[in-house]
Amino acid sequence: MEKEIIVKSTTGLHASLAVKIVQTASKYAVEIELHYQDKVVDLKSILGLMSLAIPQGQNVRIVATGKNAEAAINDIAAILE
Repeated sequence: MEKEIIVKSTTGLHASLAVKIVQTASKYAVEIELHYQDKVVDLKSILGLMSLAIPQGQNVRIVATGKNAEAAINDIAAILE
């Protein structure tokens, strides 16, 4: 399952937002990734997520596989949107 969203945070993907995303992703027994431009990172990796330095207004795609993939994607999308 996947979902494309636009990062709406005025400061883009900053440290405290990244922590919330990693904590949320880690609650689910799914494989979950964030695709940005030509990069793909595991959403359970704070370093991977921070390395993207995504600014406000950018399109990203969340891709998840597993039993609760839809719930995981929706929860993370709610943080980014």
